[in-house]
Amino acid sequence: MSTRKRPHPPVCALRDDDRPLCNGEEEVVLVGLDGTEKRLCPAHAAALWLTDPTFRFSAKTRPHAIAAVMGQAFGGRGTR
Repeated sequence: MSTRKRPHPPVCALRDDDRPLCNGEEEVVLVGLDGTEKRLCPAHAAALWLTDPTFRFSAKTRPHAIAAVMGQAFGGRGTR
C-alpha cells in the first residue's frame, strides 16, 4: 500500500463559483443508482450523501476518506 501524498487536494466535481468550499485531501467516490460516479472532496461528499441517500460509497474510496466524510457529516474534524 502506498503512502504517497498528493500535492494538491483532489478535483471536486461539485466545486464551482457557487460552492467553492472544498475541505479535505482525500478523494471520495460516490456512486448513484444509475452507476454514475462522482469524485468529490470529503465536505461535498458529506453534503451529497446526507441529502441524497441513493448515493453509495464506491469500493474505490479508501476507508480514511470515508472516515473524513463521516467527520464532515456528523461534526468531527473531517480531515486527518
